[in-house]
Amino acid sequence: MTHRKILIAGGGIGGLATALTLLQNNIDVDVYEQASELREVGAGIQISPNGNRVLDHMGVLERLKTLSSPTQGKEIRLWNTGQTWPLFDLGKAAIDKYGYPYMTVFRPHLLEVLADAVQALKPDAIHLNARCKGFSQSDSGATLQFEDGTSVTGDALIGADGLHSKIRATLFGAAPPDFSGMVSWRALIPMHVLPEHLARPVATNWVGPGGHVVHYPLHAGKVMNFVGTLEGNTWSGPPWNSPDSVEAALTAFEGWHEDVQTMIRHAPSFLKWALCGRPFLEHWSQGRVTLMGDACHPTLPFLAQGAVFTLEDAIVLQRCIRQDAHDLPQAFQRYEAARMARAYRMVRGASDNTSRFHNPALADSQQGVAFIEREWQQTAIGSRYDWIFNYDAITTEI
Repeated sequence: MTHRKILIAGGGIGGLATALTLLQNNIDVDVYEQASELREVGAGIQISPNGNRVLDHMGVLERLKTLSSPTQGKEIRLWNTGQTWPLFDLGKAAIDKYGYPYMTVFRPHLLEVLADAVQALKPDAIHLNARCKGFSQSDSGATLQFEDGTSVTGDALIGADGLHSKIRATLFGAAPPDFSGMVSWRALIPMHVLPEHLARPVATNWVGPGGHVVHYPLHAGKVMNFVGTLEGNTWSGPPWNSPDSVEAALTAFEGWHEDVQTMIRHAPSFLKWALCGRPFLEHWSQGRVTLMGDACHPTLPFLAQGAVFTLEDAIVLQRCIRQDAHDLPQAFQRYEAARMARAYRMVRGASDNTSRFHNPALADSQQGVAFIEREWQQTAIGSRYDWIFNYDAITTEI
């Protein structure tokens, strides 16, 4: 190890990925997670080729493949008629075009793979029950402060503590997240209870006026991940998720195709989430402290890139720290310069997809067909996704 010690606040996907790539490059790391165990709230995650390129570089892709679900392709369906259009192939065609596949993964599996790899390099790197409340810094280091009155000091601090980041709040001021007006109903449905025509290894995106539904297989095809999102909702404040009933979800998606209703009826339960964001920051770093992932570029989940861009952050951040190991403030400036424009372009792209997924034209079947065939034809898809999937965090200029 180098004599540098990097502190990471947050033991989620971003924090563990950063810890792993730093340890692999002989930079000492400690991760501080507020929970009593490592866990990911949520269910499924889509990892596109740009994310799998990073995971392969970290040496964890092959193990993750054994836990993922083989998914043949993506398709678009119209909310009320069920008319279907192929979107793109997720297997061989994705590998031929981008070099890596597109995978659907259970979020806790990704966390498990990263945590095991971190602990294989440094068994005591991950510290649980460490609820941070803020930090202080000097010209020579950063001190992470915890709610129990203890603290720890290192050469630098990375805030990987998500949408409600205490590190962001200390850097730039505390404020509640911005509620988008959209709510998602999420469920894990046992595959064996679904009719055969729905129990397919395909990622499906239903688009409709004011809402959309996404579902795809997890757990080697044993589970179907279901996420339905609708506009025009209110939310009073934290907590930003709550349990909901099957009956309430059926009412929310009344009028949608019978296949959507069938999935909802077969769900054991639902967790309802308020979709929130944050204003763009002019900077992610001050001195020896920086942010990554949802702490600095939270996004609507409409490009399936939130976690993937966090993996990209991890690699670029490691490369910058390694390059400027004796000037960590300069390393953090280099990192944000390399990442900010791309990250904010992604956030804007995800927001733009709201109008494609929820367009009023979809209310009329004839207009809806014309809209889908215009917005989801192959040239348009390529312009929205090629710049994302072709990116290589390992070689991009820093």
